[in-house]
Amino acid sequence: MSRPATGRPAAGRPVTVGVLALQGDVREHLAALAAAGAGTVQVRRPEELAAVDGLVIPGGESTTISKLAALFGLTEPLRAAIRGGLPVYGSCAGLIMLADKILDPRSGQETFGGIDMIVRRNAFGRQNESFEAAVDVSGVDGGPVQGVFIRAPWVESVGADVEVLAEHGGHIVAVRQGQALATAFHPELTGDHRVHELFVATVRSTG
Repeated sequence: MSRPATGRPAAGRPVTVGVLALQGDVREHLAALAAAGAGTVQVRRPEELAAVDGLVIPGGESTTISKLAALFGLTEPLRAAIRGGLPVYGSCAGLIMLADKILDPRSGQETFGGIDMIVRRNAFGRQNESFEAAVDVSGVDGGPVQGVFIRAPWVESVGADVEVLAEHGGHIVAVRQGQALATAFHPELTGDHRVHELFVATVRSTG
C-alpha cells in the first residue's frame, strides 16, 4: 500500500546519509532519505563510509550482505564506525545485520552488531507469506506506519539498554539503541517517509 509522506521534513543542518549498496532495495532507501531531507550517497567501500554522517543498511538477503561486506573490506570498518557512534538504520535484513546475535544464522554468517538483541531470521514466514500491517511506532507521529513484512525477522529478546519502539503479533519489530535504529519491516516501500525522517533527525542531532 502506498501512502504519501506527511508534512515536510524538519529543517536542520545538512547531512549526508549513505545507503550500503551491496545488495537489496538500495534505490528505495535513497529516494526515502532524499524525501526526508538528507543528501544521499551509495556506500560500497571504506572510504565512502568514512565520508557519511549516517548509514542505512537496506533490506535484502542478510547472508549475501554479510559475504559481500567481507569481500569489499567493509565488515570491520562498519563495526568500528557503529561502535564509534555513527547513526545507523537497518530495515529487515538490515535489522539482522545490526543484531549482536542471530538465533539461527547460516553457516559463516556474520553481523555488524550494534544493538544488544537476539534476532530470528525469516520469523514471519517465507516469501509467499509476506504481508502488510499497520504498526504503531514510538517516536513517529501521525498514526500507524504501514509495515511491509517480506520474509521478515523478529526480535526474540533485547538487552536492558534497548528501547522497543514497536511490536506486531506479540513480537518486537522495531528497536533503538543509542544512535542505532532497526525495523523488521520495510517503510521504504510505502511512500510514507516518517521512519526515515526519524532517522534523519537522529543523524542531525549527532555530532
